[in-house]
Amino acid sequence: MTARTLRFADAAAEPAQFAADVRHYLMLNPRQLPSRYLYDPLGSALFDAICHLPWYRITRAEAALLAAHRAAFHRRLDPLSAVVELGPGNGEKLKLLLQGGGRRRAPLDVHLVDVSSRALETAALTLATLDDVRVAGHAAEYDAGLREVASGLGGDGRTLVLLLGSNIGNFDPPAAAALLRSVRDNLSAGDALLIGTDLIKPEKELLLAYDDPLGVTAAFNRNLLLRINRELGGNFDLQQFAHEAVWNAAASRVEMHLVARSPQRVRITAPAMEFTMEAGERIWTESSYKYRPAAVSKMLEAARFEILAQPIDRAGAFALTLAGVR
Repeated sequence: MTARTLRFADAAAEPAQFAADVRHYLMLNPRQLPSRYLYDPLGSALFDAICHLPWYRITRAEAALLAAHRAAFHRRLDPLSAVVELGPGNGEKLKLLLQGGGRRRAPLDVHLVDVSSRALETAALTLATLDDVRVAGHAAEYDAGLREVASGLGGDGRTLVLLLGSNIGNFDPPAAAALLRSVRDNLSAGDALLIGTDLIKPEKELLLAYDDPLGVTAAFNRNLLLRINRELGGNFDLQQFAHEAVWNAAASRVEMHLVARSPQRVRITAPAMEFTMEAGERIWTESSYKYRPAAVSKMLEAARFEILAQPIDRAGAFALTLAGVR
């Protein structure tokens, strides 16, 4: 039976950091808010709904690739003793991967790293049906959580780090490179990274994935303002902000913005701040970078990984890349 050990970061520290980040990023030009704050309990539930929309194909494409290639991945990594997933979501992708591993010689240690305690709880419950798996959750940023996990790893088996769901696309190129270097620095010879990346496709298809006809992504985006109102005493009028998705071809990214429909006088209690927004002014809330397969390989090789396999779905829309450490 699966054992679960969930460790959460100091809950008192998060509101202070949230307030500090809101003050800092809303004063930038253009105004911004960090995308990690989209994932409060309501935001996480809305994102789970987005993953089921017909226009958001990342989840289904990745699941199909995992099912088709998981046995080959496990053969390459035998004996596998630990798996670390950065951003596990609801745990379904990891469960799908582990179900294809065959009989294990010893219990597998699974470490889940995410800033969202709700996501960790959900993923752990998803994995609870697997036998011979020990699950530990780490409520932390990817770098800090990975360092914590790496300090406790040992034994003769191999470690696999997962960065699925095109989560790497939420990092700009310098930050993505730094994250991959951090992953590499915390692994040893024989270990590996499995990364999922959404590939460049026609603009219309990309925009439908981030501005769906049902308005679920719009609700997900505006929920960030609702969170500020609820947790920090803000006065954002949600009806006066439109959701907008833009394809920035030069930067190879989809951007999400909240656009003021009318002039706004915004007040936030904690931190104490007040500012004016003009009609049409934007708050940039998320970037999702898209890739070409060769660019993914180049990015990983620059972080001192060796490309072991790179299956791509039939539509050429999504790639899994297994990268090893010599």
